[in-house]
Amino acid sequence: MVASGVAARSFPLAAITGHGTLKLALLLAAVDPGLGGVVIAGGRGTGKSVLARGLHALLPPIDVLDLAAPDGAPAGPYLNLNTDPQRPDDWDGAIRSRIKEFGGDPTGADPAALLPTKVIPAPFVQVPLGITEDRLVGSVDVTASLASGQAVFQPGLVAEAHRGVLYVDELNLLDDNITNLLLAAVGSGENRIEREGLSLSHPCRCLLIATYNPEEGAVRDHLLDRFAICLSANQILELEQRVEITQSALAQAESSDAFRAKWQEDTDALATQLLLARQWLPDVQISREQIGYLVQEALRGGVEGHRSELYAVRVARAHAALSGRDQVEADDLQVAVRLVIAPRALQMPPQDPNQQMEPPPPPPPQGEQPPEEPPEDQNQDDESDNDDPEDDSDDDQDDDTPEDQAPPSIPEEFLLDPEATAIDPDLLLFSAAKSKSGGSGSRAVVFSDSRGRYVKPMLPRGPIKRIAVDATMRAAAPYQKTRRERQPHRKVIVEDGDLRAKQLQRKAGALVIFLVDASGSMALNRMQSAKGAVIRLLTEAYENRDEVALIPFRGEQADVLLPPTRSITAARRRLESMPCGGGSPLAHGLTQAARVGANALATGDLGQVVVVAITDGRGNVPLSRSLGQPELEGEEPVDLKEEVMQVASRYRALGIKLLVIDTERKFIGSGMGKDLAEAAGGKYVQLPKASDQAIAAIAMEAINGV
Repeated sequence: MVASGVAARSFPLAAITGHGTLKLALLLAAVDPGLGGVVIAGGRGTGKSVLARGLHALLPPIDVLDLAAPDGAPAGPYLNLNTDPQRPDDWDGAIRSRIKEFGGDPTGADPAALLPTKVIPAPFVQVPLGITEDRLVGSVDVTASLASGQAVFQPGLVAEAHRGVLYVDELNLLDDNITNLLLAAVGSGENRIEREGLSLSHPCRCLLIATYNPEEGAVRDHLLDRFAICLSANQILELEQRVEITQSALAQAESSDAFRAKWQEDTDALATQLLLARQWLPDVQISREQIGYLVQEALRGGVEGHRSELYAVRVARAHAALSGRDQVEADDLQVAVRLVIAPRALQMPPQDPNQQMEPPPPPPPQGEQPPEEPPEDQNQDDESDNDDPEDDSDDDQDDDTPEDQAPPSIPEEFLLDPEATAIDPDLLLFSAAKSKSGGSGSRAVVFSDSRGRYVKPMLPRGPIKRIAVDATMRAAAPYQKTRRERQPHRKVIVEDGDLRAKQLQRKAGALVIFLVDASGSMALNRMQSAKGAVIRLLTEAYENRDEVALIPFRGEQADVLLPPTRSITAARRRLESMPCGGGSPLAHGLTQAARVGANALATGDLGQVVVVAITDGRGNVPLSRSLGQPELEGEEPVDLKEEVMQVASRYRALGIKLLVIDTERKFIGSGMGKDLAEAAGGKYVQLPKASDQAIAAIAMEAINGV
């Protein structure tokens, strides 16, 4: 997945219309690749991937060790890829052995002096959605292991992206475990492998860029916090800007070479500015008072954790380097607040549409003097007519205090003022998109050995349904030499201990069972609200693979009016007629809901079942009467409350969630609904005005675990 020629095919960053804030963020991340990465949220066709590839075209080539064999044969397997000749601490044992072959001294003052090097373009590696753990972090090289008789490491994508760009498109659709492994390796700058007999590590210092569309699903909040800068690609464009974008796209499609030549001068200027900024970055200084200002901004914005100020410090230093300065100034701090702290702030300030952010202009070339000011005698001649001594004294004071003209080191005012603040509205679009998506609650997944996407190999537990051939071969490869000595007539010998099974994974939806009390005077209102909630949830059922069922209970029994379904048409047809009135067989309703939920979980297609009981928790019909059991003479009456609590307590063992929504309008609750929820280990909500929208929202919160 290392993209060759990406720079030649990419759209020049300088030619992209708008997106000034995102351009600045990407340039800062390129100045300091260890800054923490950039994630871009945006709708379809907003230029997210174009921005990432446009930045890659600006990256300077890298100098790497040329590890080809001296006789021209292919190089042997190495642990490190894109090895930096100036960082001997990153070299592995194989590289040090090759240094000795070339006559170098791995422990000398200049170990790479005799080692050949070469210049290659900075790698651009895209992580595909269907990637497995082995391909991402690395695994056993089967071919090399067969030849050597021992386990040989085959680097993964994180090793290939070292000192380049690691690009993740559709971050929200990537497997959670893959995302955690990727962020752990990039965040620490080191990838550690402990698997399949391998115990090693290699450097992974790359620029991480991720994009996703919030309409296709949210990203977990703790994952977003691992990125330094989180912005939105959605922007409001004028008619002329949209026309300009269309013309640029058509010109690039007609002749990419001519279009690239048109913007070559601007591209070269940005690339030079980026290269100089990387050289100046180690010398940029930031004072303790300036760090204190960033911490105060984070506190005023209600930002959780310490990552915000840590990232903000690095952003401020990178912006100073990009501006050609060796000392952080007030403008650098303001940029850090807007890019890092503001999107994380819990107290969002009002928007100011007039304020925008653009990359700083390149610093003047060395040796170029600023424009000369008029001579002092000319100023005196112009002001000779003014004999006021007070004015003369003021001029003298201004001339005697040139430090007053120096740029401030700390902004005079805080940007994140909870009462009144002006900030770039483009930075707030990300938070709005995140909140619009309904949070980042976790959705369950189902692991299986028969259906789903191949995630990773695993040791078999019983009979193997689907063999992981790749992992099995990797496990058997190191032992082929010794096994062939015993059985020379066989080419590949696989023993039982080498077998690995495939662990398959697929998305798991949820089943929401609405258990509605259809008895009493409020039955009609409750049923109408439940109907509306069913239809609302079904509109989102396809994306989340959710199903909905409806069980009203009245009279002496509870009937499954709507079996589990994702069909809105079937739901509307079943919900047209719904009887109301009579007794309240709550125990039978809970039993029916448990039976439907347990059967749904047994299919293996659902990850969880949530029963939304719209009731006050009071039942007046015993379970025996609902089941049609005869009443025996002399039998003691059943404690209806105790019976309901016993049925609800079984929900824990079945793995079914219970959400009780009490719609009774009362000042002092009876506590029956709350006791019912506690018995099942569920949640209780008192909602006198239970609209369909409110019920659907609470049900979604229960599914997402909010």
